[in-house]
Amino acid sequence: MPFGHDMVHSLAVVVDLVNTSPSTGGEDRLTDLQELGDFVERWQISGIGELGAADLSQVRALREAFHRVFTVSDHATTTTWLNALLSETRITPRLTEHDGHPLHVHYFAPDASLHEHLSADLGVALAHLLVENEWERLRTCSAPDCDNVFFDESRNRSRVYCDSRTCGNRMHVAAYRARRRV
Repeated sequence: MPFGHDMVHSLAVVVDLVNTSPSTGGEDRLTDLQELGDFVERWQISGIGELGAADLSQVRALREAFHRVFTVSDHATTTTWLNALLSETRITPRLTEHDGHPLHVHYFAPDASLHEHLSADLGVALAHLLVENEWERLRTCSAPDCDNVFFDESRNRSRVYCDSRTCGNRMHVAAYRARRRV
């Protein structure tokens, strides 16, 4: 299934957000307002005013909710969690062009907080993935020392590592060395 730019972008944002969590085996990379601001800037999240402590707290809780969505294996639980997450937002779909981006859909209300913005846009992208029966594309890295999550965009759904340059390369080198020792 070809995925549109908006959906791929939203899925990349949710993956990056989840991977800032210590729940994925690394260090917490969303500890202060500076890191939250860097995240907002990196992903060009528009319409966000000045960030405060409440934003940081809400987004940190949201990333843990999204992490749970990535790790659940049954559709009923996933559906329940996504519905709960989406019910907390004021979803107001509208077409928009801004910051040099082509026409696209925003799902959050115009005055939404960062938490609402992310809940709506990222939650809708995950909901579409579930509805389109593409949920298995959300994965956890197969490297034994990595728990990062990723979205498999490959045509045949064959990706197993969060990053082929780091985890994938490391695992392939380890397998090669193991074969050479035999």
